[in-house]
Amino acid sequence: MSKRKVTAVVEDLVKPIIEREGLELVDIQFVKEGANWYLRVFIDRPEGGVDIEDCSRVSEQLSDRLDEVDPIPNSYFLEVSSPGVERPLKRPEHFRRAVGKTVAVTTYEPLEGQKKFQGVLAEYGDGVITLEDGERTWRIPLEAVASARSVFVP
Repeated sequence: MSKRKVTAVVEDLVKPIIEREGLELVDIQFVKEGANWYLRVFIDRPEGGVDIEDCSRVSEQLSDRLDEVDPIPNSYFLEVSSPGVERPLKRPEHFRRAVGKTVAVTTYEPLEGQKKFQGVLAEYGDGVITLEDGERTWRIPLEAVASARSVFVP
């Protein structure tokens, strides 16, 4: 099964669990590191912050569902955690909450010769993010974004 199919199946399995817990799904990663596969599920609370008990409850319930459905043919380690301070921005609500904060964005193709951007997310709407880097304002279509994450600024 492809990585994309695994993450889609896991998303279907975990959504009812996190909704019951009053949490939200931030990201799912199915990656190989060395000889081992890792299924990483990142959760958060809409108003911010999950604790070890939240992660443990979701992990136990998801593990039971994964055992029932058995969508992954090879062995793997399941990790459920907070996305951390520098969290990925994947969904529209992630971008909306990050307005006014510093973010890092990488695009699939260069925009005016540049693929990496960092600055304050000034606006999000109509499938476009507006990023101010101190020198200029960038309007980046969401479909051009390969990855985006918040940046911790002390």
